[in-house]
Amino acid sequence: MVNFGVIGYGYWGPNIVRNLIAVEGTRVLAIADKLAVARERAQRANPGVQATALASDVISSSEIDAVAIITPVWTHFELAKAALENGKHIFVEKPFTSTSAQAEVLINLAARKNLKIMVDHTFLFTGAVRKIKQLLQESMLGKLYYYDSARVNLGLFQHDVNVIWDLAPHDLAIMDYLIGESPEEIVATGQSHLNALEDVAFITLYFPNQVIAHINVNWLSPVKVRTTLIGGEKKMLVWNDLEADEKVKIYDKGVQVTNREGVYDLLVNYRSGDMWAPRVEPVEALNLELSYFVDCIANDQTPFNDGQAGLRVVKMLEAASHSLRHRGANRHTVSLNSTTWRQLPQTAPQLP
Repeated sequence: MVNFGVIGYGYWGPNIVRNLIAVEGTRVLAIADKLAVARERAQRANPGVQATALASDVISSSEIDAVAIITPVWTHFELAKAALENGKHIFVEKPFTSTSAQAEVLINLAARKNLKIMVDHTFLFTGAVRKIKQLLQESMLGKLYYYDSARVNLGLFQHDVNVIWDLAPHDLAIMDYLIGESPEEIVATGQSHLNALEDVAFITLYFPNQVIAHINVNWLSPVKVRTTLIGGEKKMLVWNDLEADEKVKIYDKGVQVTNREGVYDLLVNYRSGDMWAPRVEPVEALNLELSYFVDCIANDQTPFNDGQAGLRVVKMLEAASHSLRHRGANRHTVSLNSTTWRQLPQTAPQLP
């Protein structure tokens, strides 16, 4: 039995608690939140769980084995560090930390104490992303050309981070998992319209082998869009996360370019074949993620969405922030330790 404590019961906290209670082999013993209204809500929904105003009550409890930290990013480091120092495994909401230096401290501390870190990159556990990973492993698309993602809607505006730090971690984590390569350069542009924080931004990432990725994040869109396009030499893929059915579609479309012998003109042949929608397993992604975390604790396994995965995303966020401050004028090379990237999973993990 793995006993959990949860710090933070705002927007995402109730979902964490609900799914932890549903995971076999776990118990939620305590929930901490500074706001009285949040504690009252937690107590009504979970009458058998202690509700406290002090995070230290959760962190210092000898009965608690693991702590879920579901709080603003600027609080993650101190809370996670205290939990690790008190011998707790940690599950941390994205993004992992505010800086890569903080992430490295936590990774080293967890390694010294043989404790697990999981960063909440929930989308990696969706049926759609797992299916796309399988298709890429099978070379269904052929050589990759591009990855293009839009994550836009009206709100929810944040007061402590800009739209890149709020929305882009989802797409950066998905891209990191699917492509499995280190970006060589990152360019970001954006603009703030309603306050000092950017609410519209565009990120371009340059990978080896001429793969290019683009991410559009926006709090000011009149419509909600959650669409990713992945183009390859053989086929192209569209993932629309807002579709109830057929979230992933494969298009047998592409181009073949050849040189006519002795002539400079290029011959371009367009290929337009069938479209098909592979079966996507319907899963409760957060439940699967938390079950996997508990399994990793029980069997002393390192999660594929561990501290290193969180660090890679934070480094990309830092690089994007650097470029954003210079209005995209600088291409900021991502300085990543090569061992960090060698640990990227080449195959989809076996989940419980």
